[in-house]
Amino acid sequence: MIPLMRNCKSLTLAIAGVIFLSGCATTGHANSKALTQADAYPVWSVQHGKASWYSIRTNSGTRTASGQRLTNQAATAAHKTLPMGTKVRVTNETNGKSEVVTIIDRGPYIRGRVIDLTIGCAERLGFLHHGVTPVKLEVLGHLDPR
Repeated sequence: MIPLMRNCKSLTLAIAGVIFLSGCATTGHANSKALTQADAYPVWSVQHGKASWYSIRTNSGTRTASGQRLTNQAATAAHKTLPMGTKVRVTNETNGKSEVVTIIDRGPYIRGRVIDLTIGCAERLGFLHHGVTPVKLEVLGHLDPR
């Protein structure tokens, strides 16, 4: 009889747990977009312009202005004035795809372009074959720990 009571207690606890957890579930009416770490950072400024891509081959090697090695698939970019290490959310304005990149290099050096992304970023943002695309840059800041 004691083993039967243990099983009954376990079953009761399991049912209570399912009822409790189902009360915590979302109804599906909320925004279903998963929050990323970049969503926690405030947007400091917004820029609009054209983005192009570059790679180890077009950069004549792997040296960057920051001293970090350029990797074709990395989420990194070149910008003329933003400080090295700045996080930037780049949104392709033609298809809405976005990615957060880190500034590790200087450029682009062609008039009208605001950012050079790695070839991997260009592929993920959907403009690899076009070469240049209109983008929105959101400069992300850190939350003040105070």
